[in-house]
Parts: sequence; structure tokens; C-alpha cells
Amino acid sequence: MSGLAALCRLRRAATSVAIAAVLPLAAPAAASAAASPAAPVASGSEEQVLKDDVAIKVGPGGVAHVRETITYRFSGQDGFSRTFVTREHQSVTEDRLYRIDGARASSPDGGPTRVSISESGTRTTLKVTGAAELTGSRTVVLDYELRGAITPMGAAEELRWTAVGGWKVPVTEARAVVDGGAVIRDINCFAGPIDSTIGCTQYYTNHTRTQGIFSQQQMLPGEYLTVVAGLPAGTTKGEPIYERRHTVATAFAVNAVTGAALLGVLVLLAGGLIALYLLRGRDARVVGRKAVEGDQAPLAGTEFEPPNGVRPGQIGTLVDEQADVIDVTASIVDLAVRGHLLIEEEDRAVTGRLDWTLRGLDRPAGDLLPYERILLDALLTAPDGSARGAVKLSELGGTFSTRLAQVRSAMYADVVQQGWFARRPDTVRSRWTVAGLALTVLGVAGTVALALTTEYALVGLAVIIAGAALAYGGQYMPAKTARGATVLAHTIGFRAFLGRGALPEDAFGGLASRQRIALFSRFLPYAVVFGLVAEWAETVKDAGERAEGADNLYWYEGPAEWDLSKFAESMRTFTLATSGSISQSRGL
Repeated sequence: MSGLAALCRLRRAATSVAIAAVLPLAAPAAASAAASPAAPVASGSEEQVLKDDVAIKVGPGGVAHVRETITYRFSGQDGFSRTFVTREHQSVTEDRLYRIDGARASSPDGGPTRVSISESGTRTTLKVTGAAELTGSRTVVLDYELRGAITPMGAAEELRWTAVGGWKVPVTEARAVVDGGAVIRDINCFAGPIDSTIGCTQYYTNHTRTQGIFSQQQMLPGEYLTVVAGLPAGTTKGEPIYERRHTVATAFAVNAVTGAALLGVLVLLAGGLIALYLLRGRDARVVGRKAVEGDQAPLAGTEFEPPNGVRPGQIGTLVDEQADVIDVTASIVDLAVRGHLLIEEEDRAVTGRLDWTLRGLDRPAGDLLPYERILLDALLTAPDGSARGAVKLSELGGTFSTRLAQVRSAMYADVVQQGWFARRPDTVRSRWTVAGLALTVLGVAGTVALALTTEYALVGLAVIIAGAALAYGGQYMPAKTARGATVLAHTIGFRAFLGRGALPEDAFGGLASRQRIALFSRFLPYAVVFGLVAEWAETVKDAGERAEGADNLYWYEGPAEWDLSKFAESMRTFTLATSGSISQSRGL
């Protein structure tokens, strides 16, 4: 026994010596550790979260009650704010939502307790403020309910939530406890950016496996602690919350409303086509039946007359439903043929340029239509308002363009007075076009507004289509009366007759050169309207050789060495020059 005691004493003595030897070495090491900590620690006066302790208890329906106990060090602030990621883009058109409701705050030591919540984009910011600026540490208990954090996954339910994070200041210590109300199958956690896959400092379950415990040290501003807990299927019966995201794709989605709007536009367009067919179809039927009647040399007794006694300007307006500048040009030629004007072609070799003089003749104006009177007056009135006996073609323009608008307006009024149109074609076109453009503008504005706020942007697009169709279709809306269609049919036949550029000699018993020239002159203005001057000139190209003195016309005088063989080219250049002189555009 005494030997055993001696041995024990010897071992204690050795131990004492060893401890004595180690202590002098351990002290410097401990001091070094104190001087150089494993992680940086902020100074005592810096604003930071000293501790964020979160308790999550999951209930029926996947609603989780969250209690967050925050120890916050203030340095002259009246509160703090924390940001939650509450919206995740799942697809191009769908978002997953996490809803935070019933947020309230309390403090046992005078911390801020006033809570406000704001949303921006994918994030929700919870701000807690107080009545005064604070310094030092305060404890704030934050309670809120969380919905949408449970995801069914076959034989399990998964809770995933950014329990801690979204702070603008560093977090020294973060801890989260998840109580699932059932045995937790597995747990995990991640720390860092919102999409980090780096594990947190520590995570484990309690001895009953009903709680998951997670912790993280030293989090930087903007970092998160995301906790994951797997529960048995049906534990909470919670479901994710999805919301259709408003994008360009969803704004122009096809649904019941937009589908009905597009269908309505198709019905309206179909109705418009039917209406046009009924109106235009009637014109086409009459024209097809009557056109052949006009395809012959028109005679009125012993005189050559166009079908129905229609003037060139009237025919031009009737054919395309527009009072074009070429129609005005043809009317000028017609005034000359009927003896109200003399057209003199200047000698280019003398003047150095191609020009014509329009000279007024003393002839009663009783046979003139209103638009012809306005036209003749416009030609023979100087810019200062005084009368003039003649005017060079190159001098037209300027004030004449204003008078030209009056001539064209009178031509539209004339075709209505003749009973060929129920309403002025220009007025009908303008009304439909203006209405279509207004509807298009309204549709554009509506589309933008609907695209920014709803999923019914296709309704606005349907309005745009309808407006564009209305504006375009308005050009075809002027419709002739049955009488106008009949005159048009005869006019088309007349055009075919002029286009052949030949006279049926046997039908007229043979025409002398002067008769041929008279006939040519009478119908030339109509050839101008139809663009058939070259073809119609074939009827008189050899008349100058067959009739003495036929190198000029009674209404058209060419320069020296000029004859009718050159007339087609002279008239082509004259009509081009006239149209260019009296207006910058061919028509409206």
C-alpha cells in the first residue's frame, strides 16, 4: 500500500512539473489568439446586427408563424430595414410568391416598434422605426406570418426560406430553428448570396428530430441564411403560390376577351368586304353589261360626241373617283378644242426652251360647266387679280395652285349634280380615312396602356387593325349610283374605241382629212384622260400629207416646220408640262 501511495505521489509530481512547463508557453499563445481572432469583429460603435434569432413554426395549410428576435446595435439611427426576396421568376410568364402578412414588432428595452412594408420588383422591404434616434444595443421582436414557402415533392414537403438576411449591415451571429410539427426527414442550409450553394456554419436536428437548427457566423451586408427542411408528405398540405407575371408575352395573350375582340374585328372586316362587294359588285355588273354599248364610234346626229355628252374632266373624275391634275389638264385641252383657248407651241430653237402660250379667245361661255368657268378664269387672271389675254405655261403655278383646289372641288360637286355619286367622293374618302386614322391612334394608345397594365393588349391591337382597315378601305368607299355605273360602262367602251387608234372608214363612208382632224381634235382631250394620246394620234399622223393646210390645228399652233406627224409627241410633252406647272402633285 505504501508503494502504491509512493507511486501516486510520484505521478502527481510529474504532472505538476509538466503543467508548470506548459503554462509559460500557453499564455503567449492565448494572447496571440486574442489579438488575432479567427474572423473580423466590428468596432463597438459600428451599426450592426449582433444577433438574429429566428423561430419558424409551420402550421396547417403551410402557413408558418415566424418570430424573429433581433439584437441590433444602433449608432444614431431611428430604426432599421430588412429585405426579403418574395418573388421568384419560375418561367417567362409565371412567378412564385412568398407572402408576408401581419408584421408587427415589440421591444423589451425601448427599441423601435413601428412597422411598414413596401414591395419593389422581386423584393419586399420591412422597415422598423421608432420615435427617436438610438445608440447602443436594443432588442426587437418581429412577428409575421409566411405563406407560400412549402413545396410538395412527391413523398415529402419541403420548407425553404431565407430565414435571415437582406440586412444593410453586417450580422455577427445568425440562428434559425424550424419546428415542422412532425419528424423532419432531412435538413440543409446555405449561406451567402441569395442563390448560394455554400453550406452554412452548422445545422442539425434536436434529439426528437422535430426541430431543425441552423446557425451562421459573420454574415456580410446583403447575404442570406437559407434554411431547408424536409417534412413527410401531407404534414401541412401547403402549396406554392404562383402568379402570372405581366410581360409582353402575357400582355398579348389570347384569352376570352382578346379572342372575342379579334373575332369581332374579323366579323367587321368580313362585313366591310360584303358591303364593298354589294356596292362595287353592282358597279361591276352594270359596267359588264353596258360596256359593249360604248365600244363604237359615238355619233349624235351628224356630230361626233362622247357617250352621254360627258366632258373629259367629268370622265376622269368618274373613272377613278378622283379629280386628278391630269383631269384638269385634259379640261384645258378641251377648252382649246371647243374654241375658248388657243395653244401656241413656241419655237424651241428661238427661245431656247420648251414652252407654250395659252391665249384666250372671244367666245361665249354659255356652254361651260361651273368647274370649266373657274378653270378658264384662273388661267386668264393674273396674280394681282387683273385680267390677262394670254399666259405662258411656264408662268403658271404659285397662286394658280390655290385656284386649282377650287377647280377640283367644283369637279367633285359636278359628279354629284350629274347623279353619278350620292355624295362627293373626296368627302366620303376623307370621312372614312379620318375615322380610320383616329381609330388607329386610339388603338395604339389603348394597346400601350393595356400592355402596361393588363393582359388584354390584343384588344387594342384589334382596334388598330380595324382602324387601319377602315383608313385603307375608305379609299374604296365612294360608290357610284346605277346611273354613274352606266355612264362608266359607256366610258370604258369609249376608251377601247380610242385605244385602237383607227376609224372605221366604211362606217362613216370614208372621212376626208379635215373631217378626220376634226374628229381627232374632238376626242383628243378624252385620250389625254385615258393616257391614249399616242394611240389616238395614229388617226391623223398622215392627214397633213392628204390635206392642204393641215399642218396645224385650229386650236393648236406648232412652230415652223411642224406638222401633225409630230403632234403626238408635242401633246405628250404638253400634258406633262401642264400637270407639272399647275401642281406639284398629280392628285389627292
